[in-house]
Amino acid sequence: MAPLVSVIIPAYNAASYIRQTLESVLSQTYRNLEVIVVDDGSQDQTAQIVESVAENDNRVILLHQSNQGVAAARNVAINKSKGVYIAPIDADDMWHPEKIERQVQCILQAGPLVGFVYAWSVVIDEEGWLVSTVCKWDVEGMIYRALICRNFISNASVPLISRACLDRVGGYSNQRDQGGQGCEDWDMVLRLAEHYEVRFVPAYLVAYRQVKVSMSKNCKPMAKSYELLIEDIEQRHPEIPAKIYRWSKGGFYRYLAGISCQSGDRWHALHWAYKALSKDPVMMLSPQMVNLIVRSLLGIAGKSATSTRRYSAQLNFEQKSSFKDQWKNILSEIERDIPIRKGAKLESNPWKLRNPYDRICVRRWRQVTKLQ
Repeated sequence: MAPLVSVIIPAYNAASYIRQTLESVLSQTYRNLEVIVVDDGSQDQTAQIVESVAENDNRVILLHQSNQGVAAARNVAINKSKGVYIAPIDADDMWHPEKIERQVQCILQAGPLVGFVYAWSVVIDEEGWLVSTVCKWDVEGMIYRALICRNFISNASVPLISRACLDRVGGYSNQRDQGGQGCEDWDMVLRLAEHYEVRFVPAYLVAYRQVKVSMSKNCKPMAKSYELLIEDIEQRHPEIPAKIYRWSKGGFYRYLAGISCQSGDRWHALHWAYKALSKDPVMMLSPQMVNLIVRSLLGIAGKSATSTRRYSAQLNFEQKSSFKDQWKNILSEIERDIPIRKGAKLESNPWKLRNPYDRICVRRWRQVTKLQ
């Protein structure tokens, strides 16, 4: 019999997207699921929507708690779950129909030494339009140091986690009382990768939704969450080269600068860019960083507005076309974009790369992966 997979969904004021998220979960080709939604003190119609879905599918279970944050909600769901594997998903994200099936196949073939399996993601906006793709990382095995350097798992809706391994490392860390929130998923996969091997499915199976209203305001608690995380690792692992921590910090602050710029918060974009450059000055060679700084300065001067590219493909259960066909359209758009997305597929000769910063990044990544 196929092992039970427990899907855990923390939901706070998620009425706008929770139905689509649940439908993407319940449409999985892998059928042996339990779906545990924790309403984290929502003040909108989240609970009523989940209840209406549960009436038609008894795999859906709704739990309630006062607002305690996403980590606490996930831990409540895990404690109530019965699955051999745990599959987190945020209440506004969506999965490819074969996501769980392919990850279960991978982890069963890999054996008990594997803590979790990841896959690749696409980024969508509020309306479900494709915005970008996450690079095609292919790192597996004992990946702890590489994962410190960069969170290539990307988001909380990606991993399929072994319950036995999760029991050893403990649940999600709740940093809310310390002013941090947002990196709990990175902390979780790091703790798993510290003790277990990791595998990946080479496919785009997760749609990660970025909502501009919340993006920029989440940067400060995310930064605090990251700083608590990296400080703890530095104290426990002084043997890891200091340059890996510097590269990690620079990359994370650059990420915050990017989402601030994307959401139109130009002053904070410059603030995070400054912090990134203070940790990793070589980043000034990055055309993306230069472009971000210029766009932010022009925006402050009122001469330009930041904009986000949107592709022609959309994921939306309310469309007439089937969700599987929509995924095909998404993947078709990605295929056209692949020539300019190197991901973790490193060039055999980094000097073939035109940009000096890209060449530096390739050499750095080789150093990090050799240190596993």
